Order: sequence, then structure tokens, then C-alpha cells
Amino acid sequence: MQVEGAGAVVFGGASGLGEATARRLAADGARVVVADLALERAQELAREIGGVAVRADVTDPASTGAAVEVAAQADRGLRVAVLCAGRGDGAKLVGREGPTPLEAFAAVIEVNLLGTINALRLAAGEMAGNAPEAGGERGVCVCTASVAAFDGQIGQVAYAASKGGVAALTLPVARELARSGVRVATIAPGLFDTPMIAPLPQEARDALTSAVPFPSRLGQPQEYASLVAHVVDNPMLNGEVIRLDGGLRMAPR
Repeated sequence: MQVEGAGAVVFGGASGLGEATARRLAADGARVVVADLALERAQELAREIGGVAVRADVTDPASTGAAVEVAAQADRGLRVAVLCAGRGDGAKLVGREGPTPLEAFAAVIEVNLLGTINALRLAAGEMAGNAPEAGGERGVCVCTASVAAFDGQIGQVAYAASKGGVAALTLPVARELARSGVRVATIAPGLFDTPMIAPLPQEARDALTSAVPFPSRLGQPQEYASLVAHVVDNPMLNGEVIRLDGGLRMAPR
């Protein structure tokens, strides 16, 4: 997919993996819509990269659709959608005081899984109406899962389930959208230096990085963004879930 002059929307684009992706797509020539609940930060980033900021909640069809519509105003229409919005709240199935309230699990699944489905359906629906490029491509959607989809830890009941759902939907959605020339791939990051990990003390960060075979460090958001750029560029990447984790396999705790 040619990025120059294309419309792109990055959900969860105001920080972490999404911010790095928005910066990379803008540097490659896309007109980027930074879609995030944190509107002030999204506006600041959009000014830096020459993009547009939209307050969007991926669980809300109206605001998600509005972000898609803004991205579609680019000269070549919406061609790239990257879904980085998510939450990582942890909770055991059964805590010290008994079964954890169902709402704690539902909130995570609503954002991570239903939010992904919502953003996917709206972005893909818009892309399907694009004029095809050489090779018949009309758009590319990149979802974000996690290594927790495959080796989730204790306390990651909802998170692992939600990210496992994102991984599982990748192939059926890619098969469905093939007739429209829209590709779908998912990246499953390991331990990355994002705002989710930033508050941890150095001792905890060192413990995390020691589990990564090579390179034994936290991933950098720019490395995630680099893989997004490759997925967009490589027309044979479709229906695939790609682990980006330095060979990490998470321990039970």
C-alpha cells in the first residue's frame, strides 16, 4: 500500500505504540488522524506531525465513525487504520474476598475486543469504497494483540481473553475483506516501554527485561511502528498475527 498522500487513522494514537505509529506514518507521507480519548495530547501530537486530532472512544460508534470520516477526507481516502487503543487492568478470577465482580472483566473486554471490532468494521467499511490501487488494494488494517493472547499470566484473565480474541478474529476478517481488497494483520507485542510500564520502579523493569531472551530489554515503540510500516508496505502480509517480543514467553506470574 502506497502511504504517500493516503489517509491514516491511529486509534489510541496519542501515546505509546500509537504515538510512535502516528509519527512514522506521517513521516512516510500519510495524512494522519490521531484518534484518542486524551484529546489535548492528541492535538499536541497532531500539531507536531501535521495531522488532525479527534477525540474518539473505540467503544462508541459515533466518535469512532467521526474519526474514520475525517481520515477519509485525504486525497486518496482512508487507506491505513491502526488500532492501538486498549487497557491492561489486571484482576484474578477469584480474589481474596471471593469472585471478582464481572464488571471488572467486562470493561477490559469491551475496550480491547469490542473496541477493535467496532473500529475495524467502520474503517474497513470506508476502505471498501476506495478506488483500487495497483494489485487491487484498497486499504490495510493493523490490529494490536499481545503475547498475553498466547501465554497470559495469572491475573490477566480479561486482558488475555480480549487479546486472544483480537488474534483469533484476524484470519476470518482478512478472509472476509479479501473480496474488497482490504488486508488485515495483527501485531502481538511483548514488553514495550510504554506508559503502561513507565510507572514501574527500576527493579521491576529489570525483572521484566531479564525474561526477554534477545535483545534483553524493553521494546521501543518505534520498533512497533516500524513493523506497522512493513505490514502496510508488504502486500503478502494478510491474515497473520506477528509476535514482536524478542523471543519472550511469559511465565505464569
